[in-house]
Amino acid sequence: MTTIMIATMIVLLLLGFPMMIPLATAAALGFFMMFNGLGQMDTLIQQMMAGIRPTSLIAVPMFILAADIMTRGQSAERLINMVMAFIGHIKGGLAVSTAASCTLFGAVSGSTQATVVAVGSPLRPRMLKAGYSDSFTLALIINASDIAFLIPPSIGMIIYGVISGTSIGELFIAGIGPGLLILLMFAIYSMIYAVVRDVPTEPRSSWRERALAIRDALWPLGFPVIIVGGIYGGVFSPTEAAAACVLYAVLLEFVVFRSLGLRDIYAIAKSTGLITAVVFILVAVGNGFSWIISFAQIPQEILAAVGIDEAGPTGVLIAICVAFFVACMFVDPIVVILVLTPIFTPAIEATGLDPVLVGILITLQVAIGSATPPFGCDIFTAIAIFKRPYWDVIKGTPPFIFILILAAALLIMFPQIALFLRDVAYV
Repeated sequence: MTTIMIATMIVLLLLGFPMMIPLATAAALGFFMMFNGLGQMDTLIQQMMAGIRPTSLIAVPMFILAADIMTRGQSAERLINMVMAFIGHIKGGLAVSTAASCTLFGAVSGSTQATVVAVGSPLRPRMLKAGYSDSFTLALIINASDIAFLIPPSIGMIIYGVISGTSIGELFIAGIGPGLLILLMFAIYSMIYAVVRDVPTEPRSSWRERALAIRDALWPLGFPVIIVGGIYGGVFSPTEAAAACVLYAVLLEFVVFRSLGLRDIYAIAKSTGLITAVVFILVAVGNGFSWIISFAQIPQEILAAVGIDEAGPTGVLIAICVAFFVACMFVDPIVVILVLTPIFTPAIEATGLDPVLVGILITLQVAIGSATPPFGCDIFTAIAIFKRPYWDVIKGTPPFIFILILAAALLIMFPQIALFLRDVAYV
C-alpha cells in the first residue's frame, strides 16, 4: 500500500498537479485499500476537517493579513532605513543591512515570501549598484528571508505546534536564538565577501540621520513587542497576538502613515484570502493523509526499516534534519511538516527529545530546503519578483546553504541555543 500511495503522488506531481491533488488522491487511495471501498469516506472527510479545526490555526490568516498590509505599506522601508543608518558604512555593511532587514521584517510578518518582496525589491538595486554580484545578492535575499521561519511569528511553527501538540508560544520564544545566530553567521560571511571582492562601503550616516531613522522605525518595531512581549508577558495567546498585529498594521498603514487607502482593501483581502485558502486546503488534505499513514502504521514500518529505533536522540535529530531538508527541496514546506511530523513522532517520544527543540530544528530544515535547488519555493518567488533566470538565482546559494547546515549542527550539539530563552520565559 505504501508503494502504491507514494507512486501515485509522484506520478501526479510529474503531471503538474498542485500538491493538494496528489495528497488527497493518495489519502483516498489508501482509505480505499484499507477499508475495501469508499463507503465510509465520511470518516476521511472528518479527519480532513479535524486538521483545520484547532483554534490555533486562526493565527495563520491573521499573520498573513498583517504581512500583506505591511508589505504594501511603509513598514519595510522604515526598518531598512534604520538598519542602513547604523551599519551601512562598514565593509559589507549593505549586505549585512539586507540580512538584518530580512530578519527584522520576518519578525513582523512571519512570511518568507513577503520578506523577499518587501526587502529584496528596494535593496537588490542598491546592492548591484554598490558592486555586489547579482548571484550573491539574490542568494543573500532568499536565504536571509528564511530567517522569518525562525523569528516569531512563524507560520511553520504554528503548523508544527498544531500537528504535534507543542506550545506555539514556547516555539516562538525558542526560535529567537537560532534566528539571531544565523543572522550573525550571514553577516560574517557578507563582510568576508565584501573584503575579498573589495566592495566599496556606503557613506556613514550622521547621528542626526540615525536619530531620524530610529524615530521613523519606532512604529514598525512595535510588532515584535506585541508578539514576543505580549506572549512572554502573558498578555496574549499566540492567536490573540496575531489579531493584535492585524489591528496594529491597519492603524499604522491606514491611519498613522496614510500609505494605504480604502481602495487597497479589496486587493489586500483578495491576496490574503487566496493564500489562506491554499494553506488551509493543504492542512486539511495533509491531516487526512497523515491519519491514513498513521492508521496503517506506515511510520513505524519506515522507521524500523531504516533502523532509527536503535538510534539515540542525536541519531533521531540527524535523521529528522536530513528527511525534512531533502523533502523541502521538492515539496511545499507546509506539506512536509504535515506529512513527516507524524512519521517521526514515535521516535521522538521514544527517545524523550524535547518537542520544542525538534520543532526548531524542523523549522530550520524547512527554511534551508525552501531556498535549496531544485524546487525550493523561495527560489521561484525570487524568479517571479526579480525576473531573473533560474540559474542566476541558485548559483550563489551553496555558501548560504552550508552556513544554514552548520547552524543546524550547532543546534544539535548545543540545544541551549534554542532552549535557553524558552527556559527563562517558561521557568
